[in-house]
Amino acid sequence: MVARLPFYLCIRILKTKKVMNDSNKRVERKRGFSTECENQKATPNDIFAKDLNGEMVSPNDAGYEELIADIFATMKTATEMNTGYRTPEEVHEYMGRILDKPLDKSSTVLPPLYIDYGKPVTIGKRCFIQQCCTFFGRGGITIGNDVFIGPKVNLITINHDVNPDNRSATYGRPIVIEDKVWIGINSTILPGVRIGYGAIVGASSVVTKDVPAMTIVAGNPARIVKTIENK
Repeated sequence: MVARLPFYLCIRILKTKKVMNDSNKRVERKRGFSTECENQKATPNDIFAKDLNGEMVSPNDAGYEELIADIFATMKTATEMNTGYRTPEEVHEYMGRILDKPLDKSSTVLPPLYIDYGKPVTIGKRCFIQQCCTFFGRGGITIGNDVFIGPKVNLITINHDVNPDNRSATYGRPIVIEDKVWIGINSTILPGVRIGYGAIVGASSVVTKDVPAMTIVAGNPARIVKTIENK
């Protein structure tokens, strides 16, 4: 019997987004993030490529069991990391296994971290990720440098088909968090969202669309409440 992933309780109609660019520097930063996301995309022809490229993936697809096995292996490693006290060095070792690449020594992750798939997840330098965060990473998560993520933050890249006859099928959209973003406690970032440079997401917000650089958003759905001005 083919294993099925738990349903992700997030239904979102994805829309084309307009991203604000207010300086050449931010334009270049955005280009850098776009290139990184594109480099994560695999070539077609296998289940992992379909998943990362945002195509619909069904439990009936060839290779689905292999995808699920890889996901459960990641969850097993994360559970081991989350059980008992771990030194910072031990956490970095576990995170290297989860991400399939080293976590920079300048970044801190405080367990427990609940993550289904870490290979498409990239975490930059000098980041601080608090306890009890949940990352559904199959669609790709890119976290820039100097990012603060509060406790119980959810980064969700996977959604289900709205068709009830095909709802076991899933598709991914990447989340991009640019440099110096601060995400407040218990916030949820939905698939396909980009959070611009220096932005702040207020506590318990649900972010359904892109957040412009140097703004503060809050609420459900999150809306701009203030612009950040450097003095």
